[in-house]
Amino acid sequence: MCYIFLFVNFIFIFEYLNEETVTQKIIKGITWDHSRGYVPMIATAQRFMEKYPDVKITWEKRSLQDFADKPIGQLAAEYDLLVIDHPWIGYGAEENKFLALDSYLPPAFLEDQKANSVGRSFESYTYNNKLWSLPIDAATPVASYRPDLMQKKHCSLPVTFDEVLKMAEKGYVILPGIAIDTLMNFFMFCVSLGEAPFTEKEAVISEKTGLEALALYKSLTDKVDPLCFDLNPIKTYEQMAASDDYLYCPFAYGYVNYAWPGYADNRLEFTDLVKLKDTSDQPLSSTLGGTGLAIAAHCQEKEIAIQYIEYVASEGCQQNLYVNSGGQPAHLKAWQSSTANQATGQYFNATLPALQRAYLRPRHNGYIHFQDQAGKFIRDYLRTGGSAHNLLQQLNHLQNKAL
Repeated sequence: MCYIFLFVNFIFIFEYLNEETVTQKIIKGITWDHSRGYVPMIATAQRFMEKYPDVKITWEKRSLQDFADKPIGQLAAEYDLLVIDHPWIGYGAEENKFLALDSYLPPAFLEDQKANSVGRSFESYTYNNKLWSLPIDAATPVASYRPDLMQKKHCSLPVTFDEVLKMAEKGYVILPGIAIDTLMNFFMFCVSLGEAPFTEKEAVISEKTGLEALALYKSLTDKVDPLCFDLNPIKTYEQMAASDDYLYCPFAYGYVNYAWPGYADNRLEFTDLVKLKDTSDQPLSSTLGGTGLAIAAHCQEKEIAIQYIEYVASEGCQQNLYVNSGGQPAHLKAWQSSTANQATGQYFNATLPALQRAYLRPRHNGYIHFQDQAGKFIRDYLRTGGSAHNLLQQLNHLQNKAL
């Protein structure tokens, strides 16, 4: 009996040690808390671990606000993999927080990534001629609507900004109005008026363009529910999907999840932005978003981490497992996939033109300080009014500090 007991314990200890050996290569990742940001990382990690049983990849998540605000330096010290927003690239590169991926990834793979970039997504993760993150998710503000309510109310999709204003007067329009989104949309109006922000060091935008952009923006926000100033894109889409109060959103960062049948109470359809004027050659140009997958400089399992991010960003994964897990890919072939478009009501085909012309924000070290503060000033102006001239001066002051 004693021998049997010792034998059983030996088997238990052997299996325990063997399990520890199998999972000894541990990698920790941090992403953001939404189906689009979290589920694809869980799915890709699970599949990768099935292919490489000696690897264990765990993913944690943080709020969307933390994703925009929480310092990357702190996260880069705690995690091996980081899903990041491209304006952090300058800081991460200059402070040596990330690996320069050019030194690790095959040249042919990098060429494919560059050639199949959705808009300027690939470029957005470059800094000082180095690539610091792989684009895995592409996004920009696009328009969305409830097709059932549009039909019920006998409304047609607006084509120009004036038509959006008329729809807003009826109470049909909703849009995100928290600080970060107001800043991104201010950039959109400036670019669409023919002048990109930060062209000159002395001013964020010329006074002429800045004043016109603010006037256009305020003409819309004065007509929508004040609730909008507390909404981010996710909350905007939840409002649209759950209630019958709002028919149309003129611009919010696109979320393919709400185009999938069964994801929300009511499915949304997505389309390109309106034109600023009847005579405009093209629709509004919004501000590029999306996410990239970076490797922390301290990562102890660099070879495995490189293999994993190459897998996630690959055409095969992006076009299949990634998008089927609720992700919004960054590989052009995934956006052009007839299967993905058929499943999502043509979400990718309908919004791709907006991605292809989207404005790319600065990425220099210090820009984040400007972004954190500038949106609050614009949001306050849109809510309560005041001097647009003084607001532009505040933005210039912030920019000078950031530089």
